Amino acid sequence: MTKLMEWLLPVTFFFSLWVAAITENLNLPFIIEWKHLFLFVPLIVLFLFGLYAAIVVLYRVFTFNNCQNAAVELQEQIEEAKKDLHNKGVILKGK
Repeated sequence: MTKLMEWLLPVTFFFSLWVAAITENLNLPFIIEWKHLFLFVPLIVLFLFGLYAAIVVLYRVFTFNNCQNAAVELQEQIEEAKKDLHNKGVILKGK
């Protein structure tokens, strides 16, 4: 099962239940009493999903690991590439 199907299956199930409840094809007494609030459930779910996504992104940004060894190695490779280009006659701007 692809990731798309993992998301589409519950979303389709949720919206089919929601439409059935709104059109009163699904006879649940608490939905009929709270129908004015139940209309906004997809917006609430969308807001909560956006909040969850923002929290996950912020958490992963704040806990991102710095790898000092890789940074030093990358700087050495950049300097090596600049020297190689200079030896081949390429003039680099900015220096």
